[in-house]
Amino acid sequence: MAARGLSGEAVTAYRSLLRATRKSFAGDTEMLQGSAAEVRKKFEENRHVTSEPEIRKLLAEAREASDFISNMIVQAKLNSRGGYEMKPSKDHAGATLEIPSEEILKKSA
Repeated sequence: MAARGLSGEAVTAYRSLLRATRKSFAGDTEMLQGSAAEVRKKFEENRHVTSEPEIRKLLAEAREASDFISNMIVQAKLNSRGGYEMKPSKDHAGATLEIPSEEILKKSA
């Protein structure tokens, strides 16, 4: 019976993930379509899970994924100078963002 009550939570988690992808990938049709397909695929793969502890684990993973997509992913856009720009919002990584220096970038290459 408890597993049935979790179906509402599953729908909420599904919608939350889709909202997160729409926000993070706004304007990028390919990523929007791909991420929506991946979210649906993952939920479909687990449609027949009936164990309450397993369902709760999957729901926690979905909430974590939604949070990660919303707060850790920033879309970079090609600018007129041929470089990429990104505009993280205050939600992204607690509004702290470190840009690596040229020296660090050279060392990693």
